[in-house]
Amino acid sequence: MHLPKSTKNLVTIAGVIIAIASLAIIVLLFLISTYIFPNNSFLGIFIYMALPAFLILGLILIPIGMVRAKKQEKLKGDGEGNYPLWDFNKRSTRNAAAIFLVGTIILVILSSIGSFQAFHITESNEFCGKLCHQTMKPEYTAYQNSPHSRVNCVECHVGSGAGWYVRSKVTGLYQVYAVLTNQIPHPIETPIQSLRPAMETCEHCHWPQKFYDRKQKNKISYLADETTSAWNIQLQMKTSASHSAQGIAQGIHWHINPDVKIEYRTSVINREKIPWVKYTNLKTGESTIFEDTKDKLKPSQRDSLQIRRMDCIDCHNRPSHNYKTPQGYIDELITAGKIPRTLPDVKIVAMNVLNQDYATTDSAMMAIKKQVNEYYTSMYPKLVGSKKKDIEQIIAGIQEGYSQNVFPEMGVKWSVHPNHLGHLETIGCDRCHNDLHKSESGKIISRDCNLCHNIVAQGPDSAMQISSSFKPLEFKHPVDIKDEWKTKLCSECHAKLY
Repeated sequence: MHLPKSTKNLVTIAGVIIAIASLAIIVLLFLISTYIFPNNSFLGIFIYMALPAFLILGLILIPIGMVRAKKQEKLKGDGEGNYPLWDFNKRSTRNAAAIFLVGTIILVILSSIGSFQAFHITESNEFCGKLCHQTMKPEYTAYQNSPHSRVNCVECHVGSGAGWYVRSKVTGLYQVYAVLTNQIPHPIETPIQSLRPAMETCEHCHWPQKFYDRKQKNKISYLADETTSAWNIQLQMKTSASHSAQGIAQGIHWHINPDVKIEYRTSVINREKIPWVKYTNLKTGESTIFEDTKDKLKPSQRDSLQIRRMDCIDCHNRPSHNYKTPQGYIDELITAGKIPRTLPDVKIVAMNVLNQDYATTDSAMMAIKKQVNEYYTSMYPKLVGSKKKDIEQIIAGIQEGYSQNVFPEMGVKWSVHPNHLGHLETIGCDRCHNDLHKSESGKIISRDCNLCHNIVAQGPDSAMQISSSFKPLEFKHPVDIKDEWKTKLCSECHAKLY
């Protein structure tokens, strides 16, 4: 094809080659991703993000080479002006114009499709969880095992609106840089300060005005004794008022009652210490300030610390990335039948193995297998042959629980990212409800367990204690510790078990 003389230079030719090669590879990878590896995020990144950049680079080089060639012609005295002349009486000009017009139309169409697909890929769960496999493995694994596993990552982490989308992509650039330069912290810190308010994300599905009815929760724990005894506790969780028509005027979700405003100041970034709380009745305007008598803020601290309004995330801080305690996930696996109770000391073995730190997941898997086998070989040698399958099942169950909740390569486990929903292994509710937060008039934020739940049944299978009226039972500790549970926070002892 006859083209202007200015197109015949190395820069322009290189641009054409780069553009054509990039387009050919894009088409090839598109066919592969469509018919061989559908929904592959890695291929999508090359097809819609990386290779289009080379395609555009090639297209930019074409006119740059033409302008450069024209300038060189002028210096030699062979041309007129600094830029190529568009004389449509010449066949070469018409050919170049036709190529430019058709190419522009095709490029605009492909760019539109590519931009949409690039947006779709960067918003996908696979992009968030699998692109940086090692880095995001803990978060993605926990997410897949969470109640929100069918909610897309971006619905919580980004939400709707162009502003937050742009903000997430800008901050994401540093994250990409940190991954490429191996500057990712181990573990990755929860981005508490930059999280979008829960009312703009969570409340699209969880409508506060419709938190009706209380919830019955049945929990089975297993004791570290020879028979792995089961201990049942049934709780009536006071998520709302005693009558559904009263909505969230009472109960746990009273904290986000539209007629009430709870504010607090925290002295640490992770919000595990809350020494100052302010309650405001929005109907009457009445307000009360409660301060921790053991950790009271100085006036200078009070003025410098930001006041934050309490919302869902302050309690439900691990809604999709919850790393369970060894006690918690072993109990669940035993209840689910994945770890059999047919052998003695099952809970003891599991907790002994898990009460250790391992350098890698692989070394943990090998240690679990080795230590369980060694325990039963030394303690119960007569059972090793007849109960081989049960031992193997115990090993597999412990390994499953560990692999879903502990990630040594990234330094992630339950104690690093504590769950504030409760008060057993973490301080959770006791950050405020500890009988230490008092107002000037003498009011306290009570630690009374019955504020949030009533115990309606508890005890071993053979001797369950059941409430015969609407009055709750007094808590009975599975192991006799006298009245120590009344004076100490649960987490003071339970957190030390792991």
